[in-house]
Amino acid sequence: MEGPGTGVGDRRRARLRRARLYVVCGARGERGDLREFLDAILRAGVDVVQLREKDAEAGDLLRWAPTFREAADRHGALFFVNDRPDVALAVGADGVHVGQNDLPPGFVRDLVGPDVLIGLSTHAPGEFAGAPAEADHLCAGPVWETPTKAGRPAAGIELVRFAAERERRGDERRPWFAIGGIDSGRLPAVTEAGARRIVVVRAVTEAADPGAAVRALLAGLPALEPP
Repeated sequence: MEGPGTGVGDRRRARLRRARLYVVCGARGERGDLREFLDAILRAGVDVVQLREKDAEAGDLLRWAPTFREAADRHGALFFVNDRPDVALAVGADGVHVGQNDLPPGFVRDLVGPDVLIGLSTHAPGEFAGAPAEADHLCAGPVWETPTKAGRPAAGIELVRFAAERERRGDERRPWFAIGGIDSGRLPAVTEAGARRIVVVRAVTEAADPGAAVRALLAGLPALEPP
């Protein structure tokens, strides 16, 4: 990880280390319930929310982001923007998430400065082990194939085991999250492989009762050890 930033960056990183459940969602335009949805899942215990609308223009992201920012502030959570460091800066997001084919974390760090968190997707052991130091946290997956990453083959549970072993040995000290097709039914396999943090999409965004879905997932996640 980068060296110490200002107090803002330090507080964000401390909050990230305590995070267990991270939910990625869009603007929910078809349902018209974005504010209610965010309040429900954050009240239930979600630690991080990410605005992800892959085909949206910057103006739309700027219009939706304040709802995420305000909800995260109400509940003491972190707010990330997918792919767009410029938008993350413009809306005062806590972080930006990038993939292997997006801007590299070193370049993103130069753009956003020391206080904005950077998340990075990894899909194979080599990507996880070789993740640049500028990334504040890593995502390992997709564990199972998922329509949110159409065409990307599953990395499988072995990537979770690899990440957990690197953490156990002390080779990886950053927070990392298992991601991809995880729901309450598959969660035991992920935690048995060593994951303590997860990212979900459909398990919460498509749930009839999103708050209840969050509580069920949190009940299945192990407690984090004190730092």
